[in-house]
Amino acid sequence: MSASLQVTQKLQHQHQHQHEEKQQQHLYESSYYLSSKSSVSKQSFSTFKTTSPLPKRAKRTYLAMDKDKEVIGYVIPVFREVTEEGINYVAMRNLFVREAREAMEVKVEKKTRSKHVRESAERLEMSRTVNPFHSFVNEWSEFRKKMNPDSLTHRPEFIVKPRGQTVWEGKDVKLHCTVAGWPKPRIAWYVPAHSEKYTAESNYNMHSLEIKNCDFFDTAKYHISALNVKGEASAVASVVVKSRKHKCCPSSSELPEHGVTFETTIIDKFEVAFGSEGETLSLGCTVIIYPTVKKYQPENKMEIPSKWVHTHWSGERAVLTLVHLNKEDEGMYTLRVNTKSGYDTYAAYVFVRDADVEVEGVPVAPLDVRCHDANKDYVVVTWKQPAVEGSSSILGYYIDRCEVGTHHWARCNEVPVKYARFPVTGLVEGRSYVFRVRAVNKAGVSHPSRVSEAVVAMDPSDRAPGPSAPWTGMIKFTEEDPTVGVVPGEPTDVVVTEATKSYVVLAWKPPAQRGHEGVMYYIEKRISGTDTWQRVNTGMPVKSPRFALFDLAEGKSYSFRVRCCNSAGVGEASESTGEVIVGDKLDLPSAPGNPVATRNTDTSVVVSWGASKDVQDLVGYYIECSVVGTDVWMPCNNKPVRQTRFVCHGLITGANYVFKVKAVNAAGYSQSSPNSDAVVVQAAICKWVPVTVPGKPTGVTLQEAFKDYMVLGWNAPANNGGADIRGYFVDYRTVKGGVAGKWHEMNHQALTTTSYKAENLKERLFYQFQVRAVNMAGVSKPSLPSAPLECKEWTITVPGVPVGLHVLEVRDTSVVVLWEPPVFDGRSPVNGYYLDVKEASAGEECWKGVHEKVNKMKYMKVTGLKGGASYVFHVRAQNLAGVGKPSAVLGPILAQTRPGTKEIYVDVDDDGVISMVFECSEMMEGSEFVWSKNYKEITDTSRLTIISERGKSRAIFNSPSLEDLGTFSCVVTNTDGISSSYTLTEEGLKRLLDISHDHKFPVIPFKNEMAMELLEKGRVRFWTQVEKCTSDCQVEYVFNDVIISQGKKYIMNFDKSSGIIEMFMDSLEVTDEGTFTFNLVDGKAKGTTSLVLIGDEFRELQKKSEFARAEWVRKQGPHFVEYLDFSVTPECDVLLKCKVIETNVNNYSAVDISSEKIERQDGELTFNIGKISKHDAGVYEVFLRDERGKDKSTFSLTDAGYQAVMNELFRVIANSSSEIKVLSTEHGIVLYSTVTYYHEDLRVGWLHKDGKIAASERVKSGVTGDQLWLKINEPTEKDKGKYSMDIFDGKDGVKRAFDLTGKDRARVVGGLPDVVAIQEGKSLNLTGNVWGEPVPEVSWTKNEKVLVSDDHYKLKFEHNKFASITIAAVSTADSGKYALVVKNKYGTEAGEFTVSVYNPEEEESKEEKKD
Repeated sequence: MSASLQVTQKLQHQHQHQHEEKQQQHLYESSYYLSSKSSVSKQSFSTFKTTSPLPKRAKRTYLAMDKDKEVIGYVIPVFREVTEEGINYVAMRNLFVREAREAMEVKVEKKTRSKHVRESAERLEMSRTVNPFHSFVNEWSEFRKKMNPDSLTHRPEFIVKPRGQTVWEGKDVKLHCTVAGWPKPRIAWYVPAHSEKYTAESNYNMHSLEIKNCDFFDTAKYHISALNVKGEASAVASVVVKSRKHKCCPSSSELPEHGVTFETTIIDKFEVAFGSEGETLSLGCTVIIYPTVKKYQPENKMEIPSKWVHTHWSGERAVLTLVHLNKEDEGMYTLRVNTKSGYDTYAAYVFVRDADVEVEGVPVAPLDVRCHDANKDYVVVTWKQPAVEGSSSILGYYIDRCEVGTHHWARCNEVPVKYARFPVTGLVEGRSYVFRVRAVNKAGVSHPSRVSEAVVAMDPSDRAPGPSAPWTGMIKFTEEDPTVGVVPGEPTDVVVTEATKSYVVLAWKPPAQRGHEGVMYYIEKRISGTDTWQRVNTGMPVKSPRFALFDLAEGKSYSFRVRCCNSAGVGEASESTGEVIVGDKLDLPSAPGNPVATRNTDTSVVVSWGASKDVQDLVGYYIECSVVGTDVWMPCNNKPVRQTRFVCHGLITGANYVFKVKAVNAAGYSQSSPNSDAVVVQAAICKWVPVTVPGKPTGVTLQEAFKDYMVLGWNAPANNGGADIRGYFVDYRTVKGGVAGKWHEMNHQALTTTSYKAENLKERLFYQFQVRAVNMAGVSKPSLPSAPLECKEWTITVPGVPVGLHVLEVRDTSVVVLWEPPVFDGRSPVNGYYLDVKEASAGEECWKGVHEKVNKMKYMKVTGLKGGASYVFHVRAQNLAGVGKPSAVLGPILAQTRPGTKEIYVDVDDDGVISMVFECSEMMEGSEFVWSKNYKEITDTSRLTIISERGKSRAIFNSPSLEDLGTFSCVVTNTDGISSSYTLTEEGLKRLLDISHDHKFPVIPFKNEMAMELLEKGRVRFWTQVEKCTSDCQVEYVFNDVIISQGKKYIMNFDKSSGIIEMFMDSLEVTDEGTFTFNLVDGKAKGTTSLVLIGDEFRELQKKSEFARAEWVRKQGPHFVEYLDFSVTPECDVLLKCKVIETNVNNYSAVDISSEKIERQDGELTFNIGKISKHDAGVYEVFLRDERGKDKSTFSLTDAGYQAVMNELFRVIANSSSEIKVLSTEHGIVLYSTVTYYHEDLRVGWLHKDGKIAASERVKSGVTGDQLWLKINEPTEKDKGKYSMDIFDGKDGVKRAFDLTGKDRARVVGGLPDVVAIQEGKSLNLTGNVWGEPVPEVSWTKNEKVLVSDDHYKLKFEHNKFASITIAAVSTADSGKYALVVKNKYGTEAGEFTVSVYNPEEEESKEEKKD
């Protein structure tokens, strides 16, 4: 292996010592690394520098290039020392280079393999002849190469993995592991955060990580990663840090959490905040906690600190600082304070406004840039569109990328992309990148967005498992096998994952047969209908199994396939994807529903709207507001919201606002919703204005020119003075040398159109024109003069400008624009028109077409306008040569519905006559109704008859048919443009004809269709009800098409006042199966209703009728009002009850029953079984009889009946149980509950900490009388916790619980001896330590007799802990058995000891006697 760092490639080359050419077809690519054993001299690098084809000052590149600047491979960079370490800094620098600082340059050399072998042989021979020592060194180097070939290299392997450890807080811990691998792997530990407490060491393949002074936050999983050119391995070890704060018995200085209730109050709250991009914003609250406990701090749930967000808690005040605002920071911020007693929260919204733009009209920056599906040389970048598009719609977006560690941004796309999602290709494997996005419109490019998180260009399967290191970059180098390998197989599962009109993304799976080296890919495409496959990436194969294809023709169909390649050659092609049509598959979202604005505060409004329907991948909604009358729309939010309700803040108090909403997804913006109603409605006060002279005409323009005449056009004045314009007068003057002459009249009679042919003019002379309008009040002031117009013949081919633009039917959201064709048609007749619109306050670049397809009509209804906004319009004519210039501007027109405006409505009278009606309450003298069809005045009365009188006009259809389809309009003359229209469609005509038919041939309406119900005695009632009828209405009753009449079987009734029709039958027989019908006739109106009773429905009804009749018969004699049933009393007695009509009663049962057990009261019979047992099981019956008849009731107290009674009994017993109480005994404690009655079959279970308690000698449960108990002898710490008793109640069970947590049985925990020997006359003082919760009662006994504190015995109990006894001047009488007795409700304990008092003299005398 060569000691220099180089990349070579086999190419076609002619050897200088050979005369025959040898074609070398195999191209290969190899890379070498600088190992720790390699020796690179400065001389070798200086030599390479002179032969390098790169310019001296060229920027360092990592692509190997030949003299023709063709990329032939890659070189591994020698990493420079970098001082700046950011979040995206590549940490694993100098990965395989030990002597990197010695290397100064990189040599790139192009050689054939034969030349490389020949030169190596010549150098070897020369070194042997020149210097034997050099020969020895070279032989040793060759030996090392043989001993370390690529076949001996292997990926890292953990021989000894790090083991998890558990340590005490404050201690040090060390993790060890051993790693093998060739070349020697580089090691990286992944720790939670940067800190000096972490120390990593590596000695002789033994690697360790030391964590000093551990605390709770060091509890985590620690990952270690080993990496070399052959691969990567990782391991993980867990460290658990335990706290020493938990003790068996708390000290007096520690306050137990149980019993303390913390109250939190948040004051000095941050309000709704507003900021701009780039600013710093701080939010803060003061938190007061009561009671104040030393060293106790609440848990403050604040956003995790990051590069953009800092948090601080001072003990009293919580502060969150947004150091550099971006629109991504907009949203609801919530502070949550947690204590052991609960939590408290406070939230407010932060709005982030866009930064000021440098160029007026450019869009604002996009937001929320993210990276997805990262691979070796490919990543998908997504973003969200901004709220403000600028002065014109956004044309697309530019995506920029920057390699981590550098500051150079490169644009990824040359043409702006409209879709908010873009695949970025051409990344260098192993490098980290960040991305940003800029929006562009006609005015320019926006500020860049906030940069994305860093992403590494590498295969997802090669990424290290577990959490990332504190740094983000990781570089993995691959090495190709230099030997000739195997041609790879074909890829599989080639699919199109994304398809837009800008690009198509392919994805596939690598082949199973790859050879001994990695594979790369060629992508091929084919246009549908052809057999030719074209290679897309001819210059360089791609490494990732992903590829984005650009520059495809929108709307065309393509097929795609993929080939693999390596140094051995190119493999077979994969299967084709099938035909794919290039185009956006994601549609724009539909417009949201109507917004509703509701008052909220003095500066905010709540806006709610209907969600967009059938929208895919919705990003959210943007809300805009405008002060009524300003036509200026401002964004309410700069970050899209997903919900359909939003509170808009920062509004002006007292102003009237309207709101609109638009939805957004990756495809773009939806149409805006209709404007909401103004929040504060202030209706305009309309006053009648007297007729005055009209306003000035506008827009005097030249429409056609010849040698001696010109055709002029203009717009009617916006104000007609309250009366129709009767005509126009045109004035002219000549302009010579820039000097204008005097005005002269051209026409002496008023013109009725807004165009005029000015004749008898001189060729090539300039003229100016002005126009005046006239109505019944007089002549207006002249319009503004036109520009100087030259009288010469036009030679243009496109048509002239349309003329006579005017509007009708002005409404809040729509207007109808009408015009006349241009005077000059061009070289061919006019075949259509285009109508353009813009807001009056917008710039010229804001003109937009109302429609896409050419309009052949001379009118157009413009919808989707903003109420209260002003608009201007112009029209362009089209012929075969093209589209002409726009007409004179019409407007501004205020989109506002005139108060009192009425619309045309359709009326159908009782005779079925269809007519259209229009009413006007502002008729003036001379005003008339003018009806038009498709905006052409109706002169043919064969289809319509028009009747007008007293402010109302009716257009009657003589014979409605498809010929009448179209738009009918009506204009009232001599008014301020009062007009309306009605469009009659085929569907609408059909509906009107149906209504007309119903009126001609009316149908009696029914409130209810015929129904049936069963009455007493089993009678059947058939009935219906009509909505209205006259006194002449007649009913015909029909059964199976046969008219029936009233008689013995049928009884009929018709109440005409209520409209109820009835028919009664005493019973249903087999012959009554069929259809019952009521036929009604009321004048010319008719009605029919039927009910079909056949099959199973009829038989079921017949059974019900027979049963109802039998029940009625039964109730005529003695009978049961309520049948025999049971109940359980609160005393757990079982009663059998029934309710009867008073009569003679005989009772029988399976056992003998004495009559004394039966109680009779108000017809209710009660039999008290008492406390039930299995002996009471059986069948109980009650018989009733007298001279009228008899009845019987039975209750089975067996099987299911017995179990039902027992379940009810268990329910009563379970619900009677008392809450669990505790009783202290000399042996321990007893938990018990009392019930009203206990039955032996009742199931009772005891649980401790939700676990069933097993019976033992120490813990027992049982029943004594009506008491359910659990005895715990000698309770311990383990016996603390929650106890519950589960009593079966026939269903789920009733639980009673008792918590022993934090409660301790009284105990003597130390301080007392077993025996005390003391000399007579001295004083004795003993102190015992007492423990218990609640605090126990303390007493002292001597020989089982309670002692009382006096001068001889002094008894004390201090600090609820220490009990002491002092005996002054003890005597032999004080000898005996003493005990310290402590007692609380959880138990009693005695600490016993013996006191022995002796007399020294007596002891000596006893000794003398013994001697």
